[in-house]
Amino acid sequence: MPKAAQQVFHHNDGGHMKYLSAVEAGKFAEQWLPAWSGNDPVRLADFYADDAFYLDPGIPHGVKGKKDLLAYFRKLLAVNPNWVWRQIEGIPLEDGFLNKWLARIPVGSATLEIVGVCFVQLDDAGKIRRNEVYFDRSRLLAEIAGLKNQ
Repeated sequence: MPKAAQQVFHHNDGGHMKYLSAVEAGKFAEQWLPAWSGNDPVRLADFYADDAFYLDPGIPHGVKGKKDLLAYFRKLLAVNPNWVWRQIEGIPLEDGFLNKWLARIPVGSATLEIVGVCFVQLDDAGKIRRNEVYFDRSRLLAEIAGLKNQ
């Protein structure tokens, strides 16, 4: 298990909601977000539970289960080996955190800086069980289309 995934959940005053503090979310992101770079889908998938659910704007209905998730990560990371993700802010959320992020995505000779959010919910073992990614990808799609039209 990735070191950062071994976080301890905190409980709110009523003892019902588990979450990562902003500091713990930052520590988790310091381990997890670099796994999105360098085209190593197995390393990235190791942060996810076997029954994880994942979606992003490219697959709006999502994928469930590590087998399908790994297949998607293989395709996604292969075409984006040099993108770099970093956390702007981690906000406590039930069973995890809301991750506000900045992605630097090379497209041709340009590097786009895109801000988005995703929520990350962990299982009791500290693996990501649900990860939904949201951002406006209109600039990214326009830049990609411009490359294809050259």
